[in-house]
Amino acid sequence: QVQLVESGGGSVQAGGSLRLSCAGSGYDYSMCMAWFRQAPGKEREGVAAIDSDGTTSYADSVKGRFTISIDNAKKTLYLQMNNLKPDDTALYYCAADEVDYGLGASEDFGYWGQGTQVTVSS
Repeated sequence: QVQLVESGGGSVQAGGSLRLSCAGSGYDYSMCMAWFRQAPGKEREGVAAIDSDGTTSYADSVKGRFTISIDNAKKTLYLQMNNLKPDDTALYYCAADEVDYGLGASEDFGYWGQGTQVTVSS
């Protein structure tokens, strides 16, 4: 059974940095993995994704500030977030699927973590 557990969220001031982690278990193959976020009153949106071949994709709003990476040996996905803005405040989710969707729609991903809160104050 695939399980994803996020960690690393917190509260920072604008301009600060955070690194999110997502520990995976229950599978023995590379998957497409992604970070999504959902702010109060807004729809869930894709932030960044990394396909099983290492190809990365980003939402325009985070390009140049966020970096997605993966340690396949540890089955851990990361999201390095720099120069954070108040608009980045949201609940951040880790997602995975056997199919390489890139930064696809949330409905495409079959496995989800429970989320970790990121709050950026001005």
